[in-house]
Amino acid sequence: MSGRLHGRRAIVTGAGSGIGAAVAKRLAADGARVFTSDLQGEVDQVADVTADGASEALVGAAVDAMGGLDTLVPCAGISAFAPLEGHSDAYFRQVLEVNLVAVFRLVRDAAPLLKAAGNGRVVTIGSTTSSFGDEGLCAYSASKHAILGFTKSAAAELGPHGVTVNCVQPGAIDTPMTAPAFEQMPEYRTFWENKAPLRRLGRAGDIADVVAFLCSDDARFMSGHGLWVDGGAMVRH
Repeated sequence: MSGRLHGRRAIVTGAGSGIGAAVAKRLAADGARVFTSDLQGEVDQVADVTADGASEALVGAAVDAMGGLDTLVPCAGISAFAPLEGHSDAYFRQVLEVNLVAVFRLVRDAAPLLKAAGNGRVVTIGSTTSSFGDEGLCAYSASKHAILGFTKSAAAELGPHGVTVNCVQPGAIDTPMTAPAFEQMPEYRTFWENKAPLRRLGRAGDIADVVAFLCSDDARFMSGHGLWVDGGAMVRH
């Protein structure tokens, strides 16, 4: 791997598995110091990102460990199929709390440090459903639409301070979070494999590579964008 992220100090949430784990590994391989968080797994801080004061505590712990902070990649997220009829208020709120509110709080509480760095980076994790919808995913799709909008607004506000904010929009990625759906509904896996011109599901590393690029100086003039990383699936939406 390159050393293009040497000197960067990053927080990665959801780093216990899946995309978050791959992102943390890739950023570190490219030379960044990385402070990781998740509910479980081999991470620097085991914590619930939705808990009161969690974002402030995470930022504080990361700064204590690394001596500063200039990069955020909030990867913590949840998703499950839930038909609109019978969809509980509690589950809808939970999805929004994890996928949206926790990201907002982390970016808000890290903003002074990102601005002070002069070249801060924020990469949020959206989805192809940030731009479209899908049956059984009303809560997830709502949260990911909102993340894309939040990303654009944060980019506008933080840009004058040298901070770039972008959103990676994964397609169907084979991770521990999506594995149950693919195992229970093989036809769902086949659908996405066939929909993508590249004829496969994505891997966590496919997303991590794009995140690493967006965190680097190579992406210094890119901000406010949603980037599909989906094997070309959305060209046939």
